[in-house]
Amino acid sequence: MSTDKSHQKSKERFKVLTLIFLSVVINYMDRSNMAVAAPLLSAELGFTTVHMGYIFAAFGVTYALMQIPGGILVDYVKPRILYPFILTAWSLATLVQGFVSSIAALIGCRMAIGVFEAPSYPANNKIVTAWFSEEERASAIAAYTSGQFIGLAFLTPVLLMIQASFGWRGLFIISGLIGIVWAAIWYFVYRDPSDVNEVPKEDRPKKEVVVFEWKNLKEAFSHKKLWGIYIGQFCLGGLLIFFLTWFPTYLMEFKGFSTLKTGFLGSIPYIFAFFGVLISGTLSDFLVRKGVSKEISRKAPIITGMLLSTSIVGANYVESEFAVIALLSLAFFGNGLASITWVFVSLLAPERMVGLVGGCFNFIGGLSGVIVPIIIGYLVEGGDFKPALLFIGMLALIGLSSYLFLVGKVEQIEVK
Repeated sequence: MSTDKSHQKSKERFKVLTLIFLSVVINYMDRSNMAVAAPLLSAELGFTTVHMGYIFAAFGVTYALMQIPGGILVDYVKPRILYPFILTAWSLATLVQGFVSSIAALIGCRMAIGVFEAPSYPANNKIVTAWFSEEERASAIAAYTSGQFIGLAFLTPVLLMIQASFGWRGLFIISGLIGIVWAAIWYFVYRDPSDVNEVPKEDRPKKEVVVFEWKNLKEAFSHKKLWGIYIGQFCLGGLLIFFLTWFPTYLMEFKGFSTLKTGFLGSIPYIFAFFGVLISGTLSDFLVRKGVSKEISRKAPIITGMLLSTSIVGANYVESEFAVIALLSLAFFGNGLASITWVFVSLLAPERMVGLVGGCFNFIGGLSGVIVPIIIGYLVEGGDFKPALLFIGMLALIGLSSYLFLVGKVEQIEVK
């Protein structure tokens, strides 16, 4: 390949990663803005912690249920068409939250956001699989996954300032408008690899049409190694869901942080998670290039990260603000370190089932968004957050065990 063509390919891949990264930032902004709004919203509308638990969980219900249909959809609809559609739809649902006041309406909006965000991560994974070689894939996944952490780190103070200026209703309206604008940008900028190469369209090989069969769904749930990454994703999601839902409430109502401290000190764990995921992807790909086995190069960051995530339990036994933030930052750094789990979808999934397995993977992972917020809502109802943090620590240990004992040899599953 000539230098000019290599440069052009690098530019295109950088553009693709930038598009996915910013889409992930917006995705998580619309997931987490309810956590930012929760203290004011619940006080104004008279909601209890149990009420808020169900509102937080509403997103997770449809997000999880739509993962498999979303994964199937990703296998058949081009990202250039699919992504702007789902972005616009979930952004409209985000915007509508600014105009409603009842629990039922808020739950309905959160469920709608879950429906339309569901295909986004399977789509991200398919795009990266198409644009990047296996040796580069973990770094690419780490790059776009970091958007959920760095976006939250810098957006949390911004979202709190927007809320201070425009109220919690204005927060939802502005968030929704941002997503709608980005959907238009995605449509006009993104192209598939086949659309940007120099081979005339008439000379390109025709793609084999893949027809969905129900036996494929059975296949996706028939392998121990796939169950290993499914369970691991559920457990990994448990800590992330805590930070996306209950974290601001924990700092403000249970640790006595002011709104200002919640915005700025509360962003520190997200920054640690950002560095964790970048280190993970870079280190993992480096080890692969050095010939280190996939069992070590791909699994080690995940197992180490989940072990570090158990440090969240330590926050139960310290009082100083510095110690609380330090332990939560270490735990979330571990979560970031473990967040290259998506690389296992492309490594293990049977040929032509990457989207479907990705949907199943994110379906099980998405269940944490349903179960964890509700469990925490009940655990903290009496005013004590210690059982909730212990629960999160236990999830991290279970996730670690699933990669140790269930995944086994890292190799693509062959369908007979």
